[in-house]
Amino acid sequence: MTDMLPYNHEDAGAPPSLFPDYRSSIQRAPSQPLVRIPQTLTEMTGPAGCWDRLMGSAMADLTAHHKGSPLGQRIIVSGRVLDEHGRPVPNTVMEIWQANSAGRYIHSKDNWDAPLDPNFTGAGRVVTDEQGRYRYVTIRPGAYPWGNHRNAWRPAHIHLSLLGPAFATRLVTQLYFPDDPLIEIDPIANAVPLPYRQRMVARFDMKTTQPNWALGYSFDVVLRGRDQTPFEGHHDR
Repeated sequence: MTDMLPYNHEDAGAPPSLFPDYRSSIQRAPSQPLVRIPQTLTEMTGPAGCWDRLMGSAMADLTAHHKGSPLGQRIIVSGRVLDEHGRPVPNTVMEIWQANSAGRYIHSKDNWDAPLDPNFTGAGRVVTDEQGRYRYVTIRPGAYPWGNHRNAWRPAHIHLSLLGPAFATRLVTQLYFPDDPLIEIDPIANAVPLPYRQRMVARFDMKTTQPNWALGYSFDVVLRGRDQTPFEGHHDR
């Protein structure tokens, strides 16, 4: 017989679709009541268990994809993916994308005056192990201007996309860094109310830090329940 565990109700930490300070949300937010579309069997059942065959091998070191080393502060990010009861969630894909150390993305629409790094694309992918653990190596991203309002700068952040047993279970969040003064004045971060916002801030971790090589940060992702990590659009699902 399996143990019966109490259900932890989901919190209200997910950002709203409409947050006027985040100006583009005014145009993107739904203007009509949402319509729930039933998911198909294929959406709910695949392709769990065969991520490597489908997507290729993991790309856990974002600094090792090119001929040389990228510029910037090398960091290690590690943690666990957990369910609402604190149990590990294995075989979960975590996709990673970010700006380089100067705050520039490799994207045709990113044309602000910051250098591209030929040795850094800012894309990676890991899969959690049987204990729900993950680990990747990257460069701490820089802040960048984004035009939302006068003198608007996004705090340093890493985008994370998690895929569970199927593509339809995709969840997206952002990882921020401790002691970044831009977080408290950033409309996107502030769309998530306190204290939930702190769940998107990584913790400096001396145990993960490697001497003379890289600083370490710890960041656990909780998929649902009272301790849930805020996800984009999660309140609509």
